Amino acid sequence: MSELKILREPSVDSVLPLRILDERSEISFFEQVLASHDIPALETMGIEVLQVNLGKLCNQNCHHCHVDAGPDRREIMTKEIAAACLLLLREADIPTLDLTGGAPEMNPHFRWIVEQAHGLKRRVIDRCNLTILEAPGYDDLPEFLAAHDVEVVASLPCYLEENVDRQRGNRVFQRSIAALRRLNQLGYGQSTSPLSLTLVFNPQGPRLPPNQAQLEQDYRRELRSRYSIEFTRLFTLTNMPISRFLDELHQSGQYETYMQKLIEAFNPATVDGLMCRSTLSVDWQGHLYDCDFNQMLDLAIVGDIPLHVRDLEASAIERLKRRRIVTGNHCFGCTAGSGSSCQGSLQY
Repeated sequence: MSELKILREPSVDSVLPLRILDERSEISFFEQVLASHDIPALETMGIEVLQVNLGKLCNQNCHHCHVDAGPDRREIMTKEIAAACLLLLREADIPTLDLTGGAPEMNPHFRWIVEQAHGLKRRVIDRCNLTILEAPGYDDLPEFLAAHDVEVVASLPCYLEENVDRQRGNRVFQRSIAALRRLNQLGYGQSTSPLSLTLVFNPQGPRLPPNQAQLEQDYRRELRSRYSIEFTRLFTLTNMPISRFLDELHQSGQYETYMQKLIEAFNPATVDGLMCRSTLSVDWQGHLYDCDFNQMLDLAIVGDIPLHVRDLEASAIERLKRRRIVTGNHCFGCTAGSGSSCQGSLQY
């Protein structure tokens, strides 16, 4: 990525010009903005979540996908690498395993991984696109998830059919509704059940998400009245300027405008809650990153730490828990407005 022109001055309290720097610059512009707010360079505060990308194979081909996943991808985590992830989960005493993809369920070792983590009494999250639950060969997957107390975090970018199908493909909405009804029947999202069902919203196009609490009320009202569907909570996520969405921004000539929007919306109050402060990300090959977005940009962890999960020893694990975080321009996506993370808004 070549250096772009200097943009106009921000409306936030910053004395720095808005220059979009190369993601691999020694000092990122994001760190300069942190410094202008007297915020030190980011460091981790332990590891609460091990987020593991099980591969890029997916039954969908969404326009906004920052992983560039799809039906024609063949990158899949092996059982050997998955076993190393589970060993780290145990040895580092990490309480949560967050499984993502692609469609993580399409990894042939998905159920074995869930069973092992469940046996370790870990909280397990499945980041599900919903339509996989309706795909041939996955018919009993909802029952499997329920039997192993897996939390389902499901992408549903709108409660309107035309908006979902425009973003995710023809008939995706109806198949998603069918999957949600099956999950509800098993107890997911019901007030009387411990099975958690979280829905995930992301905007269409280069705009920030609305207020999460208000949008959750809208989702709950519309899904309940239209389809008798219940869910536990709603997360709102900002579209990150990475991969397919980045290509879309460049093709439409909106990249600089969108980056300007993110930078001007920088909210210093979101920094303490950033997911990179307590998450370790592992790609399908076993390489280590500070977050899923750094993974997609190939921005590996830094410091005197092995870069691969199978090379970690006890002393390295302790250093891993306290490390400097690699940042870049995409980090403005997580700190804009109310903030954004895999756990939804950072401020309510």
